[in-house]
Amino acid sequence: MEVSLKTRRAYAELDEFIEMLDDSDKNKIPSKVREFFKQEKDKNYIKHINRNIPIDKQNLEEDTLALIALLYLRYMCNDENEKARLEKIYEENEKAYIEKNKEKYEPEEVLKRKNENIENVTKEKTNTKKESKALIKHKESIFRRIIKKLQIFISKR
Repeated sequence: MEVSLKTRRAYAELDEFIEMLDDSDKNKIPSKVREFFKQEKDKNYIKHINRNIPIDKQNLEEDTLALIALLYLRYMCNDENEKARLEKIYEENEKAYIEKNKEKYEPEEVLKRKNENIENVTKEKTNTKKESKALIKHKESIFRRIIKKLQIFISKR
């Protein structure tokens, strides 16, 4: 499975974030995990994270923020109450995300939207045909005009 460029950029941002951590927090993250992000990141993408600006104001990828939250929960958070609170928040967010996508991708809704789109396209085609018929002037063919001219010429004789 190919890793997308967006994901590789998130890994690059995450790698830079990890490098900015103090050694005690950095060492809480297993070396295999850190090495994975280092190896899989987009090597050409450089995101300068400023320590003086809050992380949510850094304009990081959404995937990067999710990975930071996961690393914090799994490796750096030592307070069990804080872990429980965060897990509850993440679970609620996940439920909301699933519900949103359920509505968006539910088969009945998809078919309904597809049928509406087909109806709209059909109406547009019908309207275009009606308009184009109204705009076209009927012209006599060149042969009819020649025949009429010949008839007029012959009748004058």
